[in-house]
Amino acid sequence: MIPRFSPLLLLLAAPALAQDRPPITPNRDVAVTYRVSGEGQPPGEMRMSWLASRNLMRMDMPGGQGWMVMDLTAGTAFVAMDAQRMLMDVPANSAPGRMTPNPNARFTREGPARIANTDCVNWRMEEPGQAARLCLTRDGVMLRTESLGGPGGGAVMEATAVSFGPQDAGRFQRPAGYQSLQLPPGMPQGGTPGGGMPRGTALPPPGLTLPAR
Repeated sequence: MIPRFSPLLLLLAAPALAQDRPPITPNRDVAVTYRVSGEGQPPGEMRMSWLASRNLMRMDMPGGQGWMVMDLTAGTAFVAMDAQRMLMDVPANSAPGRMTPNPNARFTREGPARIANTDCVNWRMEEPGQAARLCLTRDGVMLRTESLGGPGGGAVMEATAVSFGPQDAGRFQRPAGYQSLQLPPGMPQGGTPGGGMPRGTALPPPGLTLPAR
């Protein structure tokens, strides 16, 4: 069964091209467990891992729905559903896209914090129609993101455990022997009007925009 996609997932806003801006993708391998809560988002935990050398991100979905690997450079992704042994490719024109700066966003440094025994800096992001607060490490790891207004208002994703260290590259590869599916060309992200990633994934996290391609 193909995972359901929802327009309720939250917008991300990448930092503006400004003098003072935070990094938004990790520059070294890391795995982070997040607690997710908020309006329109069922509470739960999710795990995200980054293979920095190849700019790949793996997201293990809650409830055993499967897992997703995103190529943040190419703007492509695939979803693997282990229970059904199915693999769904997300076309470039429907994938989450590159995490590129949004020139309409304004970032303001608010001060230091410590989350999951890891130091980070709070940034307030504002652009027309939405605002968010992000806590980012100097390595580009997002430890907390909270939507302050606009789509997904009140949603929070906060790290509960952070583990820096080499990631197994095999976990970011396409599984062999799975039946392959393909989203029809031109279908919105995830296959439902309004786009969005699989229900329950909390991706995009509140506060970042993954621009359309």
